[in-house]
Amino acid sequence: MLKIEGVTAHYGQLIALDEMSLELGAGQTLAVVGANGAGKSTLLSLISGEKRPTRGRVFFEEQDITNERTSQRVRRGISLVPEGRQLFGSLTVEDNLLTGAAAKRKGEWDLNAVYELFPLIRDKRSRQAESLSGGEQQAVAIGRALMANPSLLLLDEVSLGLAPVIIQDLYVRLHRIAAEGTTLLLVEQNISEAFSLASQIVCLLEGRVILRGAPSDIDMGTLRDAYFGSGYSGSQQKGETK
Repeated sequence: MLKIEGVTAHYGQLIALDEMSLELGAGQTLAVVGANGAGKSTLLSLISGEKRPTRGRVFFEEQDITNERTSQRVRRGISLVPEGRQLFGSLTVEDNLLTGAAAKRKGEWDLNAVYELFPLIRDKRSRQAESLSGGEQQAVAIGRALMANPSLLLLDEVSLGLAPVIIQDLYVRLHRIAAEGTTLLLVEQNISEAFSLASQIVCLLEGRVILRGAPSDIDMGTLRDAYFGSGYSGSQQKGETK
């Protein structure tokens, strides 16, 4: 479904992604982990269309979308749940959700389906989004992305700043979304939750893929070393370790 081919991205003189390549098949869930500054959010920005690569190409369902605008990618079936939620605070919950339906893609996700998935926001649908708790806002942000009926859902740090019990509940909902066939790509600091959901794990270091594999094939010691770069050289890729 998704193919990143030799992508490099810069912020000024800083290299955020360095000749990165990865693939994600339909129905899979990929968790991208790594320390701050590893390039995780830049990767999501490239896929969603918020940023263009300096070199390399991005393919979605075998189509080159490297230079397409974000709105075009949403119509193709790519939706992003951004870090920090980025809701319209003065709008109601329901109005925020309806903004996600602007792409008019056909599918199962509508207001009733979102409220069934997140019953905690059904009774608050007429409240302004800024009045909600962090967990409720995150539910609205995910629901808004689902309203576009994506085939690929991107999630950027959905657990950030939330209490453990709220995180557990959100991940129950994400498991349901994945079980219904939506392909997920999540950037996550919460390693245990990422491992519980993902079919594949990728660890980034300084803009490169330094470790990848199924959660069952990666032990915590190896992941910790990759996360902090212990024992890894800049030339190592695709899960190769010393």
